[in-house]
Amino acid sequence: MTTMSEATPPRHMAGAETQIRRHELAVFLRSRRERITPEQVGLPRGRRRRTPGLRREEVAQLSAVGVTWYTWLEQARDIQVSVQVLDALARTLRLDAGERAHLFQLAGSTDPTPAAECPSVTPALRRMLRELEPIPACIQNSRYDILAYNRTYARLLGDLDAVPPEDRNCLVLIHTDPAWRAAILHLDESRRLMAAKFRASMAGHLTEPAWKMLVNRLKTESPEFRENWERYEVVVNRGKTKQFLNPSVGLLTLDHTDLWLSPDFGARMVTYVPVDAESRERLEKLRELVSVASVEPGVPA
Repeated sequence: MTTMSEATPPRHMAGAETQIRRHELAVFLRSRRERITPEQVGLPRGRRRRTPGLRREEVAQLSAVGVTWYTWLEQARDIQVSVQVLDALARTLRLDAGERAHLFQLAGSTDPTPAAECPSVTPALRRMLRELEPIPACIQNSRYDILAYNRTYARLLGDLDAVPPEDRNCLVLIHTDPAWRAAILHLDESRRLMAAKFRASMAGHLTEPAWKMLVNRLKTESPEFRENWERYEVVVNRGKTKQFLNPSVGLLTLDHTDLWLSPDFGARMVTYVPVDAESRERLEKLRELVSVASVEPGVPA
């Protein structure tokens, strides 16, 4: 029989583990800061630079956090770290997927971005995505995170496989990715509509860190999003005919449909069905072009 003392670690042991985590986090941040050159983040090196990599104040500035606060973090002080700050640090320090997961684990937080695997995307749903070929299809949540996708969707607007998992978000891509911006006809209209749909969805998630983090990122990185967001427009989800200029097969005219996977308008399967014979032929050609890929996209390694 397990006693209370056996089931619950003593306070001094829990405190010691927390201290070790803070120390490991501090060392990890410092090591990653020192490997990033000023040129990599668009900063001048200067003649008197002696610090390897970035200075603490530079990391703080690029991550939009206080210099003193970040210094305390590298000194393993007992301070709380939000997921928004962890996300900003991960981007500033250019962490890969494994390093990003390690950062969140050391901080005792859960990564709210698509970089973390979504358990709601079952093997059956992945098989369904494959069976829909050559129709481009993906699974998104109401935050526009792309959770899984098939081959033709992966190449519909560029090369989605080359995009880091934490950046696989339609709002982020349509505002910041050159390939997506070039491929979407009626780009300004699409951006405005997506911002209005996103605002409508966010009404039920106003206090959730992942939602606030995404809005802050978009407002920082995209003047177009800031302008549309400040319109306070709201649009309910609806299907729409869209046109894309694919770099490999040319113009595609497709009907966009959302197939909701849960009653609360959370996850949905997004499909793009060709509206004419020419678009269908071009989708078939696109499938042939990408069929040589040896690893299924949208599936974590």
